[in-house]
Amino acid sequence: SLVWAAVPGMLFQEDRQTNLHPLSLSWVFGYNSSLAVHSLMDGEDRVLLYVSSHTVVIHDVLGNRQYHLQGHTNTISCLCVSEDRRWVATADRGPDALIIVWDSFSGVPVRTIFESHPEDGVSAIAISQDAKYLATISAGTVQRVCVWKWTSPTESPERSTELRPEFGYQDYVIFNPQNPYEFVSNSKTQVIFYLWVRGKSQDQCTASLLSLQTFNSAVGHFSQSVFHFNNSQALTATSAGKLVVWDMVGPRTPSKELPAKLHSVKAAKLVPLQKESLTVLQVFESCIVTGDVKGQVKFYDGQLQFLTSYSHCTVGPIRSISFSKTPPDPPAASPACSTSCTASSQPFIARSDSSNSVSLTLNRNFILSTSDATVVYVATDRTDFEKIMEEAKQAVNAIACHPQQALVAVGSHCGLLKVWDYQQTEYLVSRIFTQAGIQCLSYDPKGYFLAAGFTDGSVYILDAISLRSSCKEFKFSHGPVTHISFSHDSEYLATADEKYSVTVYKRVLRKRGGCWKHLAGLQSHYKPIRSILFGVQLDSNKPRLLSLGEDRQLVEYDLNSSSKDHLVVLRGDWIEQVAVPLCLAWYPQLSTESFILTANNCYKMKLYNTTTKICRKTLLGPTYGSPLEKIQILPTTSTTDPQKSYLAYITKDKVGLQILPVDGNPHKSSAFICHPDGVSDLASSYDGRYVFTAGGKDCTVMKWEVNLNALDAAVSLGGEDLIPFYSLLDGGREGKFFGELEDYFYYAQLCSHGIDTLETRQVSTHIPLEEIPSVMRAMGFYPSEEEIEEMLNEVKFSKYVDTGEEVTKINLGDFIKLYINHRPAFGLSMKSIQRAFQILGYDNENGDKFIDRGDLLLLLQHRGENMTEDELAQCLTTLIRKRPGRGGSEPDTDDPSGAAALTEEEIPEEITAEIFAADILGLPIAE
Repeated sequence: SLVWAAVPGMLFQEDRQTNLHPLSLSWVFGYNSSLAVHSLMDGEDRVLLYVSSHTVVIHDVLGNRQYHLQGHTNTISCLCVSEDRRWVATADRGPDALIIVWDSFSGVPVRTIFESHPEDGVSAIAISQDAKYLATISAGTVQRVCVWKWTSPTESPERSTELRPEFGYQDYVIFNPQNPYEFVSNSKTQVIFYLWVRGKSQDQCTASLLSLQTFNSAVGHFSQSVFHFNNSQALTATSAGKLVVWDMVGPRTPSKELPAKLHSVKAAKLVPLQKESLTVLQVFESCIVTGDVKGQVKFYDGQLQFLTSYSHCTVGPIRSISFSKTPPDPPAASPACSTSCTASSQPFIARSDSSNSVSLTLNRNFILSTSDATVVYVATDRTDFEKIMEEAKQAVNAIACHPQQALVAVGSHCGLLKVWDYQQTEYLVSRIFTQAGIQCLSYDPKGYFLAAGFTDGSVYILDAISLRSSCKEFKFSHGPVTHISFSHDSEYLATADEKYSVTVYKRVLRKRGGCWKHLAGLQSHYKPIRSILFGVQLDSNKPRLLSLGEDRQLVEYDLNSSSKDHLVVLRGDWIEQVAVPLCLAWYPQLSTESFILTANNCYKMKLYNTTTKICRKTLLGPTYGSPLEKIQILPTTSTTDPQKSYLAYITKDKVGLQILPVDGNPHKSSAFICHPDGVSDLASSYDGRYVFTAGGKDCTVMKWEVNLNALDAAVSLGGEDLIPFYSLLDGGREGKFFGELEDYFYYAQLCSHGIDTLETRQVSTHIPLEEIPSVMRAMGFYPSEEEIEEMLNEVKFSKYVDTGEEVTKINLGDFIKLYINHRPAFGLSMKSIQRAFQILGYDNENGDKFIDRGDLLLLLQHRGENMTEDELAQCLTTLIRKRPGRGGSEPDTDDPSGAAALTEEEIPEEITAEIFAADILGLPIAE
C-alpha cells in the first residue's frame, strides 16, 4: 500500500499533484494562529505542519511547496502529532464532525472516526507516546472525554466519561509519555487527571481546584499541563507566570502493571518563574520548556532551575514550540550572530541534573508560532531568529487580482495589506495601516492603482507596485466601505458603504500627473448594498454605473450629468417581487441581446435587458446549500469557444464554477467547500487560470487552480438535451410525476381546441402560451401574477431579437425546462407560510401566531397582488368546496351573500398558519 511504502519527502513528488477536478486547491495563504504549528523538519530543513480553515497544510518552506490534507467539512478545531512526526490527528466542530488520522509521509487518511462527539465536535485532542491511542474532549456544554484506539476498526471508544460542569471548560489534554493509560486535561480553573484501564467497567479521574488561599498567593488561570519526566509529578503553567507542581501520591508502577485505583494528586507547591503570563509548557528530553506573552522561550532543569532563554523584540505571545526531530549537522565554521536578531544567551549545554544524572547537549533548532500569526525559526547553534511566515491576525475580507500580472493583493482587518506573486508564490511588498481595517480592494483596469476601502469609511488610492498613496485619503463615507470598483477607463472610482450610500470619485489631470477628487455621493438604497458595477454604454465608450441592494432595487447613475456633490440617478428598477437579489455581473455577449446577470436568495439566476431592465429569463442556479453570494465572469482565452463562457461564484461556504450560457442544467456547475465559517470575497486571475477566495475570520486566502476540461467532461457525462432535466423531476423520466405532467400538458391542448368540439382535431406537440399558468398550477407550482407575466414574456420574446417575431406556443420539452427553472428550487415550504404569519399575526392564548379572519380577507383584497371581493369569494368557495369529507348542500357561488355565508361558516375566526395551509389551501403538512 501507499502508506506501507511511504517515506519522508514523497509528498512533494510532482507526479502526485494531479488536477482531476474543476477546482483544485493549489496554495493557502495564512493559517489558524490559535492552533499549534508543528515542525516536521530534520536538521536545517524547514517543513511545517499547520491548519488553515478546514485544511491541514504541510509546507516545505525552503522548497516553496505545499501539500494539503483535505477531508474535513468544518473548520479544524484541534490537532496533535505523534512523537515520530508521522501520524497527525485532526478534529473539527460542527455538524458531522470528524476525527481523521493522517500519514504525514504519504498524505493518506488512515483512519476516520465518524460521530465521535455528535453534539458539538471536539475541543481538544492528544496522541499517546506509542501513537496507539487518542484522547478527545468534546466541545459541548456538557463535555465528554473519550479514549480511542485508532488502529482498531471499531467505531466506539475504548473508554469514555462525562465531565461535571463545575470542572470548567476543558480545552487542553496531553498523555503521560511514560504511561499511555494516564493523561491530564485542564480548563482555566481546574486540572483533571485520568487513569483508564482496558477491560475495566469504570474509569477513574480526579479534579483539582486551586484558589487564592491555597498558597496565599495569586495562582492565575491555567494554560497548559504536562507530566514531569521523573514520572512522579505533573506541572501546570498559569497566567500569573507560575508553575503549579502536582505530586502523585501512591505507588508508581510501570504502564503494563496498572494500579487498582488512581493515586491521589495534590498541589505540592507553587513556583513563581516570572511576572509574565505563561502560554506554553512542555517537556523536551530532560528540560522543562516555557513560552510566554513576551515571546520568551525559557529552559529549566528537572528541579526548575533556570538554564537559558531565547527572545527577540519582534516575537509576540507564543502559541506553540516545536523542536526538530534530529540535531542539525555541525556547521563548518561558527557564523556570527544575525545582526537583526539577538538571543538572551549563547547556545547552551544543559547543566548536570542531580535528580536525573543526565548530561544533555541541547542542540535542536525549533519553530515558534505566536498568537499574532507569526512563525519564527530559531537556530540554537547560532541564536538566529528568522521569520518564516507573518500572516494576517484578524479577519481577511478583501482580495483583488492585478488585471495584467500574476499579482494578488490581500487585505485584513488588522490593517495588513500584502501583495503576492501567485505564480511563484512569493511575497513581494506589504503595508500596514494602523487607523482601521481593510474591508475591500480593487485594481484599476490598467493596473496602475490599487484602491482600498476601510472599516472607518476612509478610501486610499495607492500605487499598485509600491503601495504608496497616490493622493491624500478620502473620508466621505459615513460607515465601513463594503464595495469598491474602477470604471473601464480608470476615470471613475465608486464605493458603497454600510450606510446604503454610493460615493463616486473622479480622476483629474494635473501638471505633476494624475490625481483624484471626490465627485458626489448619494444614499440610493434603504437596505444593504450587495454590489456596485461599472460597465460601458452601448452607443459609446463612456462608463455607466449600477448598484444593487437588498431593497430589490437596481439603480443606474448618470455620470455625465453628475456634478460636484450631486450624483444623478438615471433610473431605478424593482427587479424582484419576493426574492432578494444578492449579486450582479455583466453577462457575456453570447447572443445578439445584451444582459445583466443577477442571482437571488431563492437559488435563481435572472437575465435582464441592459437597456429596459426587463427580466428576459429566469433560470435555476447552483443549489449547494446556500445561495450565490458573489459572481465573477472568468476572463476568456483565445482558445475558448466564443459561444461558451464560465462564471466563478461563492456561496456561504463554497467556491464553484458555472458554464455559460445558463440553462438550468445541474451538471453545468460544481462547487467545493473552501471556508466552512464563511467566504468573504472572490477574485479571479487575469488569465482565468486561478480563482482566489478569502475566508473572513479564518484569516486565510485560498488559491484554486481551474480545470475547465473537467467541468466540460461532467456536462458530457450528464447527458444531452432533456436528459439532465428529467433527473430534476420526482421519479425522473419514467416516474409518476412525469406521466401526470404529460397528461396535463395534452389535456391543456384539448382545452385550447375545445373539449366538446366534434370537428377533426389537428395533432400538435404544442400548447398555446395562455395555457402555461394552468398547467403550472396543476403541477403544484403556484406562481404570482408577476411571475406568470415573466414566464409568458420569456417564451413570447425568446426569438424576437433574432427574427422579429413573437412565439405563441410551447412544446413539452421547453415547458419542462420552463417549469424546472421557475418553480421554487426546493418545492413548497411550510416555513414561508409560517414566516408570513409571524409578521402579520398576533399571539393567541396558546402562544401561536394567528390572523383574524376579517383581517386576512382585507389583506388579500388590499395588499400585494390584491383580489376583488368577487374573485376572493370564488376562490375561497372553490377551495372549501373541495375539502375532503365536507357534506351539506353547495351554495350558489354566483351569489355573494351565499359565498359570504359559506366563508363565515367554514373558516374559523382565528386562522393559524397550519389552519390556513391544511384546511383552506388543502396542502399536506409534514408530521
